[in-house]
Amino acid sequence: MHPRARRLAVLAVPALAAAGAMLPAAHGAAATVTGTVTRSAAADPRPAVHEAADTATEQRTVKRFWTVARMETAKPLDAPGAGDRHFAAAGSTGDSTGDSTGGSARSAPADASAARPATVAPSLTGAARVSSRTSGSSWTAGGTVAKTTGRVFFTVTAGSDAGRNASCSGTAVTSANKSVVITAGHCVKLNGAFHANWVFVPGYDQGDRPDGTWPAITLLTTAQWNSGENMNYDVAAAVVAPQGGKSLTDVVGGQGVAFNQPRGGQTYAFGYPAGGPYDGSKLVYCSGRTFDDYLSSQDQGLSCGMTGGASGGPWFLNFSERTGGGLLNSVNSFKYNFASYWMFGPYFGPEAEAVYNTAQKAALT
Repeated sequence: MHPRARRLAVLAVPALAAAGAMLPAAHGAAATVTGTVTRSAAADPRPAVHEAADTATEQRTVKRFWTVARMETAKPLDAPGAGDRHFAAAGSTGDSTGDSTGGSARSAPADASAARPATVAPSLTGAARVSSRTSGSSWTAGGTVAKTTGRVFFTVTAGSDAGRNASCSGTAVTSANKSVVITAGHCVKLNGAFHANWVFVPGYDQGDRPDGTWPAITLLTTAQWNSGENMNYDVAAAVVAPQGGKSLTDVVGGQGVAFNQPRGGQTYAFGYPAGGPYDGSKLVYCSGRTFDDYLSSQDQGLSCGMTGGASGGPWFLNFSERTGGGLLNSVNSFKYNFASYWMFGPYFGPEAEAVYNTAQKAALT
């Protein structure tokens, strides 16, 4: 991970665990519900905003850049520097397919409920039963999630990976301008610089682009990720340009978004892992209950074997396997090198909400 981000030495982990040390849960104002988006009443912290392909000419150039060959050869990011954590976008760590129930929420502290808001997101029609799937299986049930989740492609502009074409995952969400994609912070900016040639390909399936290629007009991330690449705030959004006179969610639909929700809920995680044994060609998912990271972040964890390229993929509360709809409540962010069977995602508090609110108000021209 980035040298400026906080690290925890491997040898220090047993000592911390034995002492019961734990970082406090992320704080947020109590949630209120408005439509399909769960909002907070807190004042929005100001996110960082970056102009991407904000002219028609630039958008055409970016779309032409992403040939089939470039997409097929785009690789997941490698986290810069050494240390104990790597991005979910980093390559496979070699333990990616086993059912890791031994590394489940049972390893987390028994009670980490302090400062959690009391309001729970509303249930969706046909909400799924509680289930657990940790190995990272192909999603074959279709539905809304198969259209709204997609691959993200970009060119890294700084650091040792500068000039490299890379991939992440992202999700089309409901928004005022019908053009917002939610992803991870490091999928829009890394090593102090925003990525170039940024596009979203919803419903990507073995090289097919059933609903087109959508260049970003604007990229946004939290102030904390922007200034110091803080893993607790590894959240971002992109506002994409209309295609053929239609906005993104007019074409693929959009998932609801929830903020300041209770921790420990039943969660479904999706993404396009491209590190072995996956190749980025198919949508993959995990499911189970989240647990608090008691090692070195304020994130939530999920037992999940997805590998590189899954970064930015959605975590859903109240997900329905029947409809493929849910409330996006986090994204795939990072893994510990010594625990590849756990995936971690940032808590969606006021900072993530500010990114979303700013993105949905952004102009499309």
